[in-house]
Amino acid sequence: MNLEDQILSNPIKNYLIIAGILLTLFITKRWVARFLASLIYTWVDRKNHSELRKTHVHRLVVPIEQFLIFIVAIIALYELKYPVSWNIHLYKISMQVAIESTIKLIFIILFIRVCLRTLEFIAIIMEQKAKLSKDLNDDQLILFFRDFFKVILYIIGLLMILHYVFNENIGNLVTSLSIVGAAIALSMKESLENIIASFIIFFDKPFSVGDMVKVNNFSGTIEKIGLRSTRIRTETKTYISVPNKQMVDSIVDNISLRTERKIEMDLQLSIKTTASSMAAYCQYLKTTIEGMENIQSSSVFVSESGKQFHTIHVECLVPIHIEMAEFQLLREQLNLAAVKFANEHNILFSENG
Repeated sequence: MNLEDQILSNPIKNYLIIAGILLTLFITKRWVARFLASLIYTWVDRKNHSELRKTHVHRLVVPIEQFLIFIVAIIALYELKYPVSWNIHLYKISMQVAIESTIKLIFIILFIRVCLRTLEFIAIIMEQKAKLSKDLNDDQLILFFRDFFKVILYIIGLLMILHYVFNENIGNLVTSLSIVGAAIALSMKESLENIIASFIIFFDKPFSVGDMVKVNNFSGTIEKIGLRSTRIRTETKTYISVPNKQMVDSIVDNISLRTERKIEMDLQLSIKTTASSMAAYCQYLKTTIEGMENIQSSSVFVSESGKQFHTIHVECLVPIHIEMAEFQLLREQLNLAAVKFANEHNILFSENG
């Protein structure tokens, strides 16, 4: 067999060279892919933790392998001549153009896939590092920008396909899309406002994941801050989504940033209650509160006297780190003490309150 013999307009020697290149690639692809993945890992995490490397590097190996095989195969096959006998047309498109367009499409898909997997890989490593700190903002910020850049990569991939596969002029396309985009922007005004609000939340940081907040008469814990909405687990364990625009425009009470929690009550007494009885009542409540643990400061005073009832106002400040169950127990003890004194001294509560 002569190596110069022609098969489909190409010498046998060229086929053997290409076969050798592909065989070498199949043998070394795993090593090359792992080497490239390790380089990316080292670039992301310069401390180079071996355990994290073993856990996460494999996420990049397969897409890099596929991309390497495809790109090397295309470069090798590019040296072959296109057989003239294959020069057929289908719907005014030659077979050669169809093959080239298909190759470009596969190349772009694999390229974007490698970029997406690399983005996820970097996000996972950054998230692992962020978990070492107590600040929960870092964790949520990484997830936010991971999703944001994913959308950007999908848009870039779509534009590349339109330009390189379908030969569309990107400049004219962008101009056309800007007009369409303006119309879409008007129709999606609220969604765009929510996206902009999400950036305001991340950079202004009025609250973060894990904080307990009160907004729009709902109280709960922030579980996720997304591109469009913030997810809150309420005190009744329901799961609600609040548009980010409302989280920015509304008055948000960040309960987690409070230094103290307040116990407050108004005792509305019958108009027949004497001044001496109210003074004794106030003194009893002050003494009772002084004997209770975890109360930092308090005030008890007659806040109102009128035609329908007299009011004794009670305020107690408790440290924010006190568990809710213990806080509720303090409220219960204080209320029971108030009722007990009223019963023992024949003090009546008003029926007009």
